[in-house]
Amino acid sequence: MIKIVTDTTCDLPPAMVEEYDITVVPINIQFGTDEYQEGVDLDWDLFYRKIEETGLLPTSAQPSIGAFAETYRRLAREGADAIISTHVTSKLSGTYQSAFQAAKEVKDEVKVYAHDSLAGAPALGLACVEASRMARAGNTAEEIVARLDEIRSRINVLLVLENLEYPRKSGRVGGLSAALGSLLKMKPIVTLKDGLLETVETVRTRKKSLDRLVELAEERVDTTVPINMGVIHARAPEVGHEMYSRVTERFNCKDSYVIELCASLTVHFGPGVIGLCFYEV
Repeated sequence: MIKIVTDTTCDLPPAMVEEYDITVVPINIQFGTDEYQEGVDLDWDLFYRKIEETGLLPTSAQPSIGAFAETYRRLAREGADAIISTHVTSKLSGTYQSAFQAAKEVKDEVKVYAHDSLAGAPALGLACVEASRMARAGNTAEEIVARLDEIRSRINVLLVLENLEYPRKSGRVGGLSAALGSLLKMKPIVTLKDGLLETVETVRTRKKSLDRLVELAEERVDTTVPINMGVIHARAPEVGHEMYSRVTERFNCKDSYVIELCASLTVHFGPGVIGLCFYEV
């Protein structure tokens, strides 16, 4: 039996996590000396309330090697003979490295394939769903990892940022920080390329930036080709659902959903972000 493991950056709806039996290891969120586990003792309401109460922008930290090793051992006891553990891009988080080290720690107990998605959010979540389907269909672990590699090569992530204080203060946005410093009231559109963030272009108004988001998606994938699509928002449900309606009408979506961006990524992108995560099936 092959089991699929990921982390809370996957942004999968709880119903899909349950339906596809995906094990999700929580990212840690720290407000000063107070530490929480995303999705366990920290939800979105508490996340934003803590920011308002403390005036602090929290930091995120990868799960420990021990947390992963404990998860792998539990799944082995439950009958797993192979585990595929795929995670948020290693260019922005140490999560994959923790999973990789834990895989070595338990190598005599269960075979674990640690995988770097070079992505996150629904780009990661939708890949996990495909991996689970393949496992249920009887594919080997090697075949599933090969498919994850193929998905990784096709992933597109496009984000419109609204609140630039978060990415300015984040220590994990690389070369994006300098660009953001001079944008003032501009709305940057950023993309994930080879696991790292870079600015695609800047637009003056919110409406134009959202229109441009759809245009950029159309430039990257033919609207007739079947794709998997996830739409994310951070504290902007109306805009997120409106964007979801636009793209599902415009594109040939196979698997698709809209979801609020997890706290561990909102720390870096800020409230108001709207994003598209998609790849050709």
